[in-house]
Amino acid sequence: MASRKATESLYHLSPKGFWKKFRDVVSANPTISSGLPLANEHRFPPPGSRPEQASTPATKASDIAQNPYWKRDVRRAYPQLSVITQSELSTLLIEHSGAQAVAAPSEGAQKTEVPAVKKSVDLSEAIASITANAQVYSETKLPPALPTPFKRWSPHLSPPPPQDHYFELPMVLYR
Repeated sequence: MASRKATESLYHLSPKGFWKKFRDVVSANPTISSGLPLANEHRFPPPGSRPEQASTPATKASDIAQNPYWKRDVRRAYPQLSVITQSELSTLLIEHSGAQAVAAPSEGAQKTEVPAVKKSVDLSEAIASITANAQVYSETKLPPALPTPFKRWSPHLSPPPPQDHYFELPMVLYR
């Protein structure tokens, strides 16, 4: 018994003084170890024994003058609004409505074409000119829909549940 307590105290923390007596009286098995290993026996090198000091490398983020709080605060990183006018939208619609033509590379001198200056067109006129040339949407090519986090429910009749022939309330199931 004495050797068991001696080996236990070599490898695990054990209470001393009043708390040892209290543990002997209160615990169901006072000979069991506490299970807390001694830090200097089971950790090599022991914590706090290394002579060098940890240092963080100096970066732009570690400089307080160059790293204000409002740049680091991600809670207030609200999405920024962007504004597009109707004239800009009409020119974009007209530019991207037709097929993009790419010119073949020429053999001779390099000739660069300067894009023509586009005049601003009213948005309703731009939409009318695009839809007059070609049908934009059809039954097979539908316009984009807003994304929803759930699928829209459409009822489908399920097979009837097993029930008694004389059942008063007929049951119809849908999925």
